[in-house]
Amino acid sequence: MEKTDQLLSKYLEAIIDYIPNIVGALIILVIGLIIIRLLKKFAQRIFLKQHLDPTSISFLLDGIIWALRALLFIAIISKLGIETTSFVTIIGAMSLAIGLSLQGSLANFAGGVLIILFKPFRIGDIIEAQAEVGKVLEIHIFSTKIVTYQNQVLYIPNGILSNGKIKNYSQNKLRKTEVLIQAPLTKDSAVFIEKMEVLLQANDLIIKKPNPRILIKEVLDTKITYNIQVWVENHNHTEVSSFILQKGKEIFATIE
Repeated sequence: MEKTDQLLSKYLEAIIDYIPNIVGALIILVIGLIIIRLLKKFAQRIFLKQHLDPTSISFLLDGIIWALRALLFIAIISKLGIETTSFVTIIGAMSLAIGLSLQGSLANFAGGVLIILFKPFRIGDIIEAQAEVGKVLEIHIFSTKIVTYQNQVLYIPNGILSNGKIKNYSQNKLRKTEVLIQAPLTKDSAVFIEKMEVLLQANDLIIKKPNPRILIKEVLDTKITYNIQVWVENHNHTEVSSFILQKGKEIFATIE
């Protein structure tokens, strides 16, 4: 019983002696998180003053935050009395296993670097990748955040993006819009083309040079397919496509 009391007393003294380390570590954690937040805002202002691309700013800020968090972690374990040299040795021994298990993350990081360097797209661009179309909201270290036309938020790994096919709808100001319209073969093609050309010329959203074109794409036994090609500004693509389809329907309703 006496030995038990001595052991409990010894452990209690050790815990009491260790409390300042725990309190100190908590203080370092709170102050460190505040400093990281302030440094992030400071770095963001500096980058904006340097007129850096928003895509680069997002990526660089992510890298700075992760580096500062790693330094904060080392400071906390040092305050807790853990030998940093021993810790670094352990990390070094585990690095191979960690590297193998994080191959995907490393590939995503490398993909993010490639995206920043070569800029196949920027924040705000409309892109098509991995069978998804959406607007780029953020580019992080490991993934890119986009929002689709259905207002769904997607996170696509940077490794897949950098190695896959990307269609950027925003890189060029103008976009060629092609609309296919089918009609019964009995409808007079000349009349349709004439009336449609008048409507296309009258629409201010359609670029007049290059000129709009109306081509016959296919002729079957009972149907004919027209291919209407116009140039528009990117943001007018959907509206112009809808306009052509609606007017085509109205024209055919007037043709015998």
